[in-house]
This record gives sequence, structure tokens and C-alpha cells, in this order.
Amino acid sequence: MKICALTMVHKDYWAITQWYNHYGGQIGYRNLFVISHGYDPEIERLCPEANIITIPRDELKNFDRVRMRLINGFQSGLNNVYDWVIQTDADELVCFNPSSYGSFEELFQSTSAPALFGLGLNLAEVEGDAPLKVNDRAVAHRSVACVTGHYSKAWAVRKALPLRWHGVFCGYRKTEDFPFEMPNEVFFVHLKYANSEALKSTNSVRQFVADSAGEDWSANGWANSDRQTRWFYRKMAAAPELPWDQAIATGYEQIRDNPVRDPKRGIVKPPFINYVCRTVLPDWFTTI
Repeated sequence: MKICALTMVHKDYWAITQWYNHYGGQIGYRNLFVISHGYDPEIERLCPEANIITIPRDELKNFDRVRMRLINGFQSGLNNVYDWVIQTDADELVCFNPSSYGSFEELFQSTSAPALFGLGLNLAEVEGDAPLKVNDRAVAHRSVACVTGHYSKAWAVRKALPLRWHGVFCGYRKTEDFPFEMPNEVFFVHLKYANSEALKSTNSVRQFVADSAGEDWSANGWANSDRQTRWFYRKMAAAPELPWDQAIATGYEQIRDNPVRDPKRGIVKPPFINYVCRTVLPDWFTTI
């Protein structure tokens, strides 16, 4: 089975290092494809064995729509030569319990679905956490996370199915029948809040994009990034804290059992339920 992973990045150096090491270590570094938004030799240095595709960054109008079409176009092409294409942002890692699946290949062999979703975990640096060193893996040094529907994204496809609005575009007449498959013990881990030092730089870049492309519906979500960070920590602190098994069961009940099927957009996606609960990751995350 041939598997590759695809992302797009601009200056998010800490996150792309996490992404490169995580997926490269499991499916092979030569099977990684990184779209660099603007020429940046640092991306080449950090991802020495990946396939780097450089695109211009001289225009940010309609930023997110252009980005979505571009990355889906690359994904569609890769689906011609790979059995499965993993597509995530640079700060998103798909993690599975090694006692359930020995590899991505084993995970993909277990399903007949055309796409897979993962239960979302928003990983956070909290008071008492030591600063991360350059080569520290976030999932081995951070343990507090929020279960979230917002980051329970579609992350892999076996056919040329575009990923949109955290879900899959399957066609306007197919939303009722399209399988919403979110396997047990497979988690979509969002790293934005896992490293406070890296977050400062990321927020600065996102604020610039929002200021430059303010009319874009998604770029507006990047405006006032520092305020949104404070909002995240307030909401996480207010969320109920549950033991891991109970937290995950609650997440599956609220998110996996209630997919959004939108025939007007032709989309199947998770429900937008943020801050379901707070929990502590089990020890197996430190071993992957």
C-alpha cells in the first residue's frame, strides 16, 4: 500500500518540524509533500527529505479559498499514484493507539470507507509545563487536551475527494449516504496551543494574513489572534474535566454520532461542538 502526507506551510517552523518527524517516521520521509507558501530555504532545511513545492506569496486576496483549492488540487493529483493521501495542516497530527493499529497501513486496511475522520483533541501547554526543546515531540511532553468537534476533521482520502470546511465534499446528492467513519482510538491532535513560544510567532503571521485578506471568511478567524488565545484558555478551563475513557466516550457520543450532512454544499462534516470536555492523555501518546 502506498501512503503519502500533504500539507501547506508558511514560516510555522516549529509545527512543520513536528509534522515532518511524525508522518515521516511512519510512512517514510520521501512520501511527504510540503507546499511552501513563498520560497523559504528554512523549510527545505527542516524537511530535508520531503518533496518541497514552492508557490508564490505575492497575493493574499481570497486567501483561504485559494489555499483550499490549491491543496485539494495537489491532493487529487497524488491520489493517482498513492492509495491513500493524508492531508492536514502543519500543526495537526493524526495519532492512533499502537495497541489498536500497528501502522497507518494497518489502519487503512481496516476500512472500506473512502475517507476517514479523527476525534479532535486540542492539545495545550498549561501552567507547570516545561518549555519544549527543539526536538521534543509535543505529544510526549504535553498531556492536557480539550475534546473538540471543531478539530474532529477529515484527514485522509483514498479517492480524489476534496476536503472542505473540516469535512469531505462528496457531491450534492450523496450526503445522506456518504460514510462518516471515525475509527476508535484514532485522534486528530491540534498543536496550536501546545507551545506558547511558537504560538507568539504563529499569531503574528496569522494576524498579518487577516489584515491583508479581511474579506475572506476564514481569514477573519485569524484576526485578533492573541485575544482568541486568551479565549481558548478561558473556555478550556471552564470545560468539565473527565477521565480519558469517559472523555473519549463523550466525544464519540456528541461528535461521531451526530455528523452534519449538508446537501446544499455537498459536504459531510463533524458538528461544530467546541470544548466538549477537558482530559489528560494516556501514557501511550508518549510512545508514538
